[in-house]
Amino acid sequence: MPKAKALQIRVAEVATILAKARPRRVLAGNTLFYPAATLYAIFVLPASAFSMMGIMGGLTGLASAAGHAHEMLFGFALAVVAGNQIGAMEQTRLGLIVGLWGVSRVTFLLAPQSAAAAAAGIAFAAILAAHIVPRLFRAAKKMRNQALPLVLTAICCSGIAYQIVHYSGFVSAEYTILAVAVLLFALLMIFMGGRILAPAAAGQFYRQGRSLDARIQPRIESGLIIAMGVAVVASAIAGKSRFAGLAAAAIVSAGLLAAARVLRWRLWALHARPDLLCLGAGYGWLAIGLVLYGVAAATGRYQTTALHAITVGGLGTLTLNVIAMTRLQKARRDPSRARLQVWGTVLIGAATLARALAGLDVADPQVLLLLASCCWSGAFALLLVLLIRVRARLPRPESPTL
Repeated sequence: MPKAKALQIRVAEVATILAKARPRRVLAGNTLFYPAATLYAIFVLPASAFSMMGIMGGLTGLASAAGHAHEMLFGFALAVVAGNQIGAMEQTRLGLIVGLWGVSRVTFLLAPQSAAAAAAGIAFAAILAAHIVPRLFRAAKKMRNQALPLVLTAICCSGIAYQIVHYSGFVSAEYTILAVAVLLFALLMIFMGGRILAPAAAGQFYRQGRSLDARIQPRIESGLIIAMGVAVVASAIAGKSRFAGLAAAAIVSAGLLAAARVLRWRLWALHARPDLLCLGAGYGWLAIGLVLYGVAAATGRYQTTALHAITVGGLGTLTLNVIAMTRLQKARRDPSRARLQVWGTVLIGAATLARALAGLDVADPQVLLLLASCCWSGAFALLLVLLIRVRARLPRPESPTL
């Protein structure tokens, strides 16, 4: 009898050891978040346009300009950020985070001022920050590199702040938070876009037998971070006129620095690299949009129109091309040979121009807004086709890194 009991204990110990040694299946964050963000991009802009025009009812969260901006920034764009930064994770945990993002979308669309929408939105932003920010702070050795976790923290905090003021009914504070969030996302895209474009362009110049001396351009990058930081802080307290002027000057300065940076990369001299030209177009839209927004903020005219050059042109073009490039590289496909993202970039450019013309009252605004939303959705529908066609090679099961 004692021998049988000892044997049972031994078997149980071996089973425990084997269970602990069994590898857990992990997935990169972009495996789930990129398709989810793409599907949401296809849906949200036309739904928002139809809701604000009274053509479609039921989606209360999209029936206002603030709700539309919230879902574009903290629904679509924040999902792309999550896919880009969240890293490899055990699939059950990743699925729960994606599910929480989905719950926050549904609750905000149907009942934007409910406690459920506020709780889901706050929880998603807080969990996202908790997963990505500490790791990035530990990895950042240089002061400039600490800008990335700081910006991501500020973006998540702005999402939480919006939910609090929206639930509390402080409508006047919503637009200030959204304007600050646009600048934070612009700074994130400027930082990440430069870190992607500069080495890729330098590598292509090397293959062409030439060199690119202006790569990261640390002085310009530092100037961009400082200018955008001043713009963010000044915009947050822009109720006083002197801070509004400071914000406008800082935004224009950042736009000019971004334009100088992208011009020094000489992307037009690259051979057979439409993928890098598309990324450059997104960076260019950011530069143009910042200059236009700074001027609009200084004059008090066409601010919403200028903001869309940043969000639709810059954010839309860069996110589309980063998602496409990531999927192609994971599948060991040459990004320069794909064409769907090129046509997607053209459609987003058309959407940006149509949205700008709608704000300038050049033609029927409703027709132009519908055209802009259709072009945007068409661009991300092409991206969805690319994601379906190109199957990423998943890594072998291993222990999660987060």
